Amino acid sequence: MKFEVQSVKVGLAGAVMLAAMSQAAFADENRMKVATTFTVLADMARNVAGDAADVVSITKPGAEIHGYEPTPQDLVRASDADLILWNGLNLERWFEQFIRVLGDIPSATLSDGIQEIPIAEGAYEGLPNPHAWMGLGNAQVYIDNIVAAFSAQDPANAEVYAANGAAYKQQLIDTLEPLREQIATIPEDQRWLVTCEGAFSYLARDFDMKELYLWPMNTSRMGTPQQVRAVIDGVTQHSVPTVFCESTVNTAPAEQVARDTGALYGGVLYVDSLSQEGGPVPTYLDLLRVTSETVAEGLTNGLNIQ
Repeated sequence: MKFEVQSVKVGLAGAVMLAAMSQAAFADENRMKVATTFTVLADMARNVAGDAADVVSITKPGAEIHGYEPTPQDLVRASDADLILWNGLNLERWFEQFIRVLGDIPSATLSDGIQEIPIAEGAYEGLPNPHAWMGLGNAQVYIDNIVAAFSAQDPANAEVYAANGAAYKQQLIDTLEPLREQIATIPEDQRWLVTCEGAFSYLARDFDMKELYLWPMNTSRMGTPQQVRAVIDGVTQHSVPTVFCESTVNTAPAEQVARDTGALYGGVLYVDSLSQEGGPVPTYLDLLRVTSETVAEGLTNGLNIQ
């Protein structure tokens, strides 16, 4: 693996430099230092941390997480952490080797305790869909797991973490419940969520939607003629009004499905990564809100032009 070669290049000779550089990743040495595998988890963790802990993301905004290859700079961001948070469910296939290189740093798996949805087809058939943070109920489990991990590592601030977690869960509910109610007004037989990757199974379950996608997981085979044909047939058979695609992949296959079926291309959904500050989804709450709004508005507009 590329990561193996790069991590060896850091070497023992660079250990002192690495440790010194890592201090810059965290704002205050007196606070607990937390690293997360990707930006969505980092933002969730920051909302729980408040001013009691510093949180960084190993990967940057806009990164495609599934096939990510860590670099020495990623080691820098994580090497001084007191705690590392990761998703699990086979999402970060690079993480186990990554943490072995870092050494003995405590970690917590944030998807522990969620009700898993299995992947229905492809090379990962039967394994749990890893995008569990996209469900509102699951998001509350993630927050509880963050609170528990923070409190175990930093018990002096346990009450702060518990209060921040409770307030954050209420923010999520207040933001998403109106959007769930809006989607519920769409006729049930046309309440389909058609996307590129099958990354929205938990959102579809929470919004009482049926799901159709071009490929089940981001791999080397995405948007093949067979995948496109199967979704064209499904969209036609069920009179699906709108097709979407996520932000970190090529949208051309979904746009082709829309052209060939007469469905509306409803735009970009967000799932694996936040945007830069000032972008469309700089926070996890924005990611859920924008994605849900795009689905609700896209389906409504698609029905209006059918």
